[in-house]
Amino acid sequence: MQRRFKVVLDWNCNVGGYTVTVPALPGCITEGDTVDEALANVREAITGYLKVLERLGKTAPVSDLLPVERQELVINI
Repeated sequence: MQRRFKVVLDWNCNVGGYTVTVPALPGCITEGDTVDEALANVREAITGYLKVLERLGKTAPVSDLLPVERQELVINI
């Protein structure tokens, strides 16, 4: 079965690399030094997350139906 999930990659300017979250899977978070590494890591994290849900007998989302809206704010101080 194929499943699709939206992921959010945030550049971590303090230490470098990317933090990746999956809005449809609360607590599913990983990181990577490059975009490619971060995406590989999040694929692994999603797979692990879904396997744990299955073992716990919980329903896993078939796909990410949650809309994700991101906005950037510029604040002058």
